[in-house]
Amino acid sequence: MDLESLKYAKTHEWVAVDGDIATIGITDFAVTALTDLVYVDLPAAGTQLTAGETFGEVESVKAVSDLYAPVTGEVVEVNDGLPDDLDALSEDAFGRGWMVKVRISGGGLDSLLDRAGYLQHCESESH
Repeated sequence: MDLESLKYAKTHEWVAVDGDIATIGITDFAVTALTDLVYVDLPAAGTQLTAGETFGEVESVKAVSDLYAPVTGEVVEVNDGLPDDLDALSEDAFGRGWMVKVRISGGGLDSLLDRAGYLQHCESESH
């Protein structure tokens, strides 16, 4: 996955857009911050997501973090293997660790950051 071509939310979700389909996951920065992951809760296919609203959660031994939809649309595919393979998030957050695919039907993309903007945001968060 070309990290430069992705869009990023300040809440640490990444988006790869292909036509009207957005593949969504969480960044390696988020996975590292959460450390030992123990659980992920993802929506079912057919669920409507609204940009900026929660669509699931990821839990580590130290915290539960909400997942925020970076775009508005309908979930068309879920990475069903992810709850049983949480290592995919730490080993390949931008590949095997994808979470959902959404058919975009509304906004959200305009408010997302490019890679440089996201890295700058992460830098400011870590101070």
